[in-house]
Amino acid sequence: MPSEFDLIQRHFTRATRHTALAVGDDAALLQPRTGMQLAVSTDMLVSGTHFFADTDPEDLGWKTLAVNVSDIAAMGAEPRWAFLALSLPAADEAWIEAFARGFFACADAHGVDLAGGDTTRGPLTLSVTIIGETAAGEAVTRDGGRAGDDLWVSGQPGLAALGLAALQGRTRLDADGRRACIAALQRPQPRLALGRALRGVASAMLDVSDGLLGDLRHILERSHTGALIETAALPLARLLATGADPVLCRHCLLAGGDDYELLFCAPAARRDTVRALATKLELPVHRIGSLTADSGSIHMREADGTLAPLAPNGYDHFA
Repeated sequence: MPSEFDLIQRHFTRATRHTALAVGDDAALLQPRTGMQLAVSTDMLVSGTHFFADTDPEDLGWKTLAVNVSDIAAMGAEPRWAFLALSLPAADEAWIEAFARGFFACADAHGVDLAGGDTTRGPLTLSVTIIGETAAGEAVTRDGGRAGDDLWVSGQPGLAALGLAALQGRTRLDADGRRACIAALQRPQPRLALGRALRGVASAMLDVSDGLLGDLRHILERSHTGALIETAALPLARLLATGADPVLCRHCLLAGGDDYELLFCAPAARRDTVRALATKLELPVHRIGSLTADSGSIHMREADGTLAPLAPNGYDHFA
C-alpha cells in the first residue's frame, strides 16, 4: 500500500513554470510579478453533492481545477498557482493517476503550477485554492455595474444543467445534444481570454456557477442595481435543438448552474467593443438585458412586451 507521500511524489509532483519552491516542503515560495495584485479563490467539490461517485476520474480532475480557474477568469486575472487538498476513501492508484492526468491537463492548458496541498483519508472531497495575478487596480469586480449598463453572458449557459438532467434520467436528448451537454457538465472551459479582454471594458463580472439568475443577484446586490431580462434575447436555440422540453431548457438556462460562463455588465457605449472582442476570440456573447435603477429587482420582458418579476433563484447548499 503506497504511503501518502508516495502518492504525492508519484502523481502530483511536476516541474513548475513560475514557482520558486513548490510541492515537497512545508510551504511553497511564490514570487508575484512587480506591480501585480493577487486574486485568490477556493472551491470545494464533494462526492454526492457536486459530482456522482462514479464520475470518470480524469474528467473530475479537469473540472476540479477548471472551476477554480473560472473564478480567476471572472476577475480578469491570470491564473498562476494552485493548491490541491484531497480527502480520499482509499489509495486507489488507478483512480488517482487518472484524476491527476485530468488535473494537469487543465493546469497545462491554462499555465497553472501545482504549488502544494494535502491528502488525507476520508469521504471523497476535492478542494483547490487558486492564486492569480492582475495588474494593480485592473481587476473586474462585482460592484461596478450602473443602471443603463448592458447585461451580457458568454457561451451557452444551460448546457451543463441539461447534461445533469440527462444523467439523472429527467430528460431525453438526441445523441449530439447529450454528448455536448455532458461534456459541458464534466469538462467546463474557463473563459480566461474573454475575462482578460474585458478588463477596462466590463463594469462588473462574475462566473455562472449557481445559475444565471442566482449569480446575477450577487452583481445586483454589490452594484445596488436591478435588472431587466429580455426573453427574446435569451440564447435558447441550441438548448431547444437537443430535443429537450422548452420549459426545462428555459429553466436550465436561467437557474441550472455549473456553466462557468461569464456574466458581465458593460456600458452601452462599449457594445461594439464587446462584440469585436467576441468575434476575435471566436466565442459567442449574448446581450440579454440591462441593469436598472430598481435596486435588487429582476424583471423579465416577454415577447409581447409584458413585464413579470423574477425570483433570483440559484443553487444554495443550505437552502
